[in-house]
Order: sequence, then structure tokens, then C-alpha cells
Amino acid sequence: MTAAPVDLRDPAVPELLRRGRIEITGRLVDASNATLFGTVSADGVELRCVYKPVRGERPLWDFPDGTLAGREVASYLISEVGGWHVVPPTLLRDGPFGPGMVQVWVDTDDERELVDVLPPTEVPSGWLGVLRARDGRGEPAVLVHADVPELQAMATFDVVVNNADRKGGHVLAGVDGRIYGVDHGLCLHVEHKLRTVLWGWVGEPMSPEVLEPLRKLRAALDGGGSFRDELGGYVTRREVRALRTRLDALLKDPCFPEPSGYGPAIPWPAF
Repeated sequence: MTAAPVDLRDPAVPELLRRGRIEITGRLVDASNATLFGTVSADGVELRCVYKPVRGERPLWDFPDGTLAGREVASYLISEVGGWHVVPPTLLRDGPFGPGMVQVWVDTDDERELVDVLPPTEVPSGWLGVLRARDGRGEPAVLVHADVPELQAMATFDVVVNNADRKGGHVLAGVDGRIYGVDHGLCLHVEHKLRTVLWGWVGEPMSPEVLEPLRKLRAALDGGGSFRDELGGYVTRREVRALRTRLDALLKDPCFPEPSGYGPAIPWPAF
């Protein structure tokens, strides 16, 4: 039995993640929190996955409430309800090392770059600059990203979930042609924490296409309480209220925000 590329929007995928048997095959040793790779299988079907056990999380003073795994699941639910579909299927379940986040592995197209650091003379036409700096040899360099609707949608999603860790390495070009974001453990704080490499649209008005998921998510938060209650299983009620406040602010002033000026605007390292 071998793992094969999968349609991540297939409704059978979350069910397989939920009830399949997890087998660990490797570990990302450079990660600050335990990040394990493996497969999840059931009924002769196998998918590659990422498993982050709660017991392997490093305590963070500025994210003391709940678990990072719970924040990853809440971010996935928000992505699905809003219609962004930028987070691979993700859930919280028991695994070989206890409860943790399990997420479908994204097969990536290594030929498709979305975020990069380049000499100014090598920036592709149409790409957006974020930061000018100098490399280790003192040569000028620019942090840039592609100007495509899918990446703009991800940037909007990051504002909504208050993503404090959108590194370039967390932006994946899937072999299915879609763009995915991973590592959402540092999201949904009540205080402004947005740190991202996707600042290319600062100050620009949000188009109707960009605003539609915001309206859809805002309606779901008011729709009888079931979605609010589901989110409340992973983050605090204060954080759910802060999510609603961010949505209201964006819908009132529909422009891509500027960095707050309080704390760094770009995560470190940027990749």
C-alpha cells in the first residue's frame, strides 16, 4: 500500500484523518515544537500526514491559553467556513504520542516559487516588494512575493486569524495547482500579532471577491451559535470575540492593513 497524491477537498479526507491508523516515519528536527511525519491509513487507503502532539509543544508566554494544536484546527475551520480553503485538512485527535494536531501532507511543486529573497535586478516582473535589506555579503536583497489572487486570499485570511508566523516556508504551491498555508499554531490571539511576509498589498482596497469570505465567515459567527461553539472548543471565548471584531473592522474599512508599528511586522526567520 502506497500513499498517492490526493484531492485535499475530497470530503472523505477528513474522515480518514479522524479514524485512520497513524504510523510515524520521521521527524522535523529543526522545528521548535515536535513535528512528526507519517501516514494515516484505513480500509486500504493511505495518506501522508503531519502529526504534532500536544505534549511536544514548547510553552510560549504570549500564547498561554489552550494549545497550539487547537489553534491550528481552529484556523482550518475558519478557512473552510469562509471559503478560503488555504489550510490542508486538519483535526485534533489521539495519536501515538497522545492528543495532537493531524494534518494532510501537501505535495509541493518545487518549480513554482511564491515568496523569495532576491537581488533587486532579479525580481520577476509583476512581483511585489516587501522589504529591502542586505545579504550576508553586504549585497542588496529584496523580500518579494508573487502577485496572484490565491496569495492575496491567503494574506486576507492571515489578517482575519491574526497570524503571527506567516513565514515564506509556510506558503506551499501544491502539485494540484492550489496554494496552501501551514503552521497556524500562532494565530487567533486577542492582541494584534500579525507578522507575515505577505505585505505586498498594504493600503490597497479589498475587492468584492476578497470581501466575500469575510462576509460569509461573519454570518457564520452569528448563525445560531454552532460554529462559535465549535471554535470555542479550540480557542477561548475572548479570542472568538476578537475574531469577530477583526472581521467587523475589515468590513467597515475594507483595505489591506499596514503593520501596526508595535513589534516586528515580519517573522524571524522569514523562511
